[in-house]
Amino acid sequence: MYPIRVGSEFLKRGYKVYGLCIRGTQVAKGMAEHGIDTFEVGNKTSVIFRQLFQLNDWLKNRQVNTVHSHKSGDILVSALLSRLTRRRSFFTEHMGVTKPKTDLFHKWVYSHLDRAFSISNETYKRNLKALPLDAGKISQLWLGTDVSLSPTIPAGEVAKIKQELNIPNDSLVIGNVGRICIGKGQGELLEAFSFLQDRYPNLHLLLVGGLDVSEGSENNFVASIKARIQQLQLKDRVHLAGFRRDTSRMLAVMDIVCLPNHNEAFGLTAIEAMAAQKAIVGANTGSLPEVLGDTALLCTPTDPDSISQQLEQYLTSTTLRDINSNLAHQRAINEFSMEAHISNLTAYYTSKHDIL
Repeated sequence: MYPIRVGSEFLKRGYKVYGLCIRGTQVAKGMAEHGIDTFEVGNKTSVIFRQLFQLNDWLKNRQVNTVHSHKSGDILVSALLSRLTRRRSFFTEHMGVTKPKTDLFHKWVYSHLDRAFSISNETYKRNLKALPLDAGKISQLWLGTDVSLSPTIPAGEVAKIKQELNIPNDSLVIGNVGRICIGKGQGELLEAFSFLQDRYPNLHLLLVGGLDVSEGSENNFVASIKARIQQLQLKDRVHLAGFRRDTSRMLAVMDIVCLPNHNEAFGLTAIEAMAAQKAIVGANTGSLPEVLGDTALLCTPTDPDSISQQLEQYLTSTTLRDINSNLAHQRAINEFSMEAHISNLTAYYTSKHDIL
């Protein structure tokens, strides 16, 4: 959903924004909801083999001269379009390539790009090795999010949200937001929570993320999480909220946000937690140490004991929670605001007012 978020921000600033998406998807729905004019296709094969000329005319009629791709598979469409009409072309690499793309096909596909963006220093290092581009065409560009100067939600609203989630109002909540899958570390977090449950009887765990493959989860992993909750007899203290669009409301009820992601390429959830002024335990691997800086406690994400030890530092010290949550919020304002991100993108796009 990142292109939708950025696209809507550009619309607010008076730019023209257009999208290419597959019909009937969450992306198509989201673009429509945000007022982004779209060219919809049945699938990627259709646009490549049947609708490429139609798409090119559609872009020409709207005077679009800048294309920004957000999935590696979409670069082929961009490359083919560039053969018909030359446009400035950008690509944001959201994952960090691990397998080198040095074959002739990828060299041709990537050759039309003006620049590739890496969303963290971690992915930047991977992309320098793997992408068939000169180093001068690869830049590190952090993503951005909305950062309120006063993110605190009134206690009455927090109590209402807890009631919706069947969480007692006097509880202390450890929370996690993200796609429910092995790599996000919810399994290890659940084990860590089980180590703490007896010593902290008012402690609850809130997991926010889709519970079906259609919502981005891994169904077998979700089933294993549910089974483990039953086995540990924690069904009254572990809450599966499912896929939510109201992330800010979910973060509002969390006293501690724990992100034991195994090898996160960036960690937008971490930035959202920082923007919500939360005390954070994050993984000591991937990009999270870079993103979090000195505002959080770091754990070994594959070690439930390490996770529980860091969580307990917060549970035994409200002072430490307050210090780190304030540091996190200030870092979000300084480094990860949407305003800063849009300004950086604008500098790359030049002054033209047409963006795809």
